[in-house]
Amino acid sequence: MFLLVGLGNPGDKYEKNRHNIGFMFIDALIDSGGFGLAKKRFQSLSSEGQVETATGVKKVLCLKPQTYMNLSGNAVLEAASFYKIKPEHIIVFHDELDLAPGRFRMKLGGGHAGHNGLRSIMGHLGPNFVRARMGIGHPGDKSMVHNWVLSDFGKSDMPWVDDLNRACVKSLPLLLGDAHGKPDNDRYQNEVMRLAPAPKFSPRQVGAAGVE
Repeated sequence: MFLLVGLGNPGDKYEKNRHNIGFMFIDALIDSGGFGLAKKRFQSLSSEGQVETATGVKKVLCLKPQTYMNLSGNAVLEAASFYKIKPEHIIVFHDELDLAPGRFRMKLGGGHAGHNGLRSIMGHLGPNFVRARMGIGHPGDKSMVHNWVLSDFGKSDMPWVDDLNRACVKSLPLLLGDAHGKPDNDRYQNEVMRLAPAPKFSPRQVGAAGVE
C-alpha cells in the first residue's frame, strides 16, 4: 500500500491558503473517482482507493491530517503504523517556497527547509520519505514568509493551481507503477510538468514570485 499525504491546516479559514496546496491535491484525487468518501480516521480525513498502473492495481490510502501543520507527523505515523507502510512508500505533497509558482519537483529524503509539516513528519519517521514539492514562490523577504504561506492564492493563480493538481492526479499511475514496487519519481515529475507547465512571469514579477 502507498500512503499519499497532503499537508495543510484544517478549517475554512485556511482552505485557499498557499500552505494548503497539499490538501487541494488530496481533494482533487478523491474527486477523480476510485476513492471512497473521506472519513475521520488517524487524526485525519482519510480515504482508501485504488490506482490502475501498468504493473497492476495499487492500493492507496490518502490523508489530510487534521492536527494543524506543526503536528502532521502524529497523523502520518498513526496511519503508517496501522498499515505497516514503509517510509519510501509515503509520498507527501506540500507547498514549496524555493520553487517558482507552478513548478514541481520530486525528492526522496533531505531536510525540511523550515517547513513545519515536514519537520514534524521527519521527527516521527526520519527523512527517507518522498516529497512532492509544489512550488508557490517566495515573497522575496524572509520576514514576509509567514504571511505569504498563510494568505490565499490570488484569483489569477487558480488556473495553474488547478492544472497542477489535475496533472498530479492524472500522472499517478506512473508514480506508483514501477516494476520494483517503489515510486518512480523521475517519470512522475516529468509527466506532471508536461501536463501542467509552470506559468511564465514578466521580469517585474520575478522577485515577488520567487521565480527561478
